[in-house]
Amino acid sequence: MQVHKAVITAAAPKQNTLPLQQLVDRNGETKTALQLIVEETLTAGIEDICVVIQPGDQEAYEQAAGTHLASIQFVEQPEPCGYADAIFQAKSFVGDEPFLHLVGDHLYLSASDIPCAKQLIKIAKEFECSVSAVQSTRENKLPYFGIVSGPHVPRRDDLYEIETVVEKPTPTYAEQELVTPGLRAGHYLGFFGMHVLTAEVMTSIEQLLADHASEKPSLSDALAMLTSRQRYLAYRLQGSRYNLGVTYGLLIAQLAIGLSGRDRDRILTEMVELLATRAEGMAAQ
Repeated sequence: MQVHKAVITAAAPKQNTLPLQQLVDRNGETKTALQLIVEETLTAGIEDICVVIQPGDQEAYEQAAGTHLASIQFVEQPEPCGYADAIFQAKSFVGDEPFLHLVGDHLYLSASDIPCAKQLIKIAKEFECSVSAVQSTRENKLPYFGIVSGPHVPRRDDLYEIETVVEKPTPTYAEQELVTPGLRAGHYLGFFGMHVLTAEVMTSIEQLLADHASEKPSLSDALAMLTSRQRYLAYRLQGSRYNLGVTYGLLIAQLAIGLSGRDRDRILTEMVELLATRAEGMAAQ
């Protein structure tokens, strides 16, 4: 399996401006979130990138892409018909090839020298099937992520045969149906916002869109169908994902990136001084 294409979705209502936000990368350079996401794909060997956007957003995205613009093509999602529909807009771009998929409102930080996307593509090539990156996710974050469950692949404690996929389950349902052996109590395998998918997922999405014309199917719905059609794995890679769309998400992502970079000591010093000033102010009250 060779993976040369990537699809980045950035058309969700109220979240389309998140990839345009500026952050400082590990080397102290100011970049947009879109640039950081695109760099994640390029360092994994991706050659062509399709970004799915809202109508009217292309000019802003072209500016936010910076020097990476030549590697990107844009396609619009005409109406806000949901996540699965957004991915389906890239069907012609994908063709019959497998592709890397990332969401435009997440940033990814590897815990090793190998970028997260490159780790995931390596697994997809090794097992020649669709693979979703997952992360141990606390129960209080279930409203933000799709959750999967299934047994370990033999002799691999970081790889799972996916049997069940549920979009944003309730804590009660997760406790009853989605417990994965080996995780701490109250933790589940939550989507990382990064997948390597075969073109078969487009067939599943197309069927969902035809069968549920009045609804907005999620990617989780399509991936649940995928489990019955072909082998589908979950990989707990070495890294963390940061959701820019939650409260303080951008701040937390920036802190995580900064503390992993060259200015770590400076940031820690500033944080200590800030906390000390805050403590002094409270003591004086």
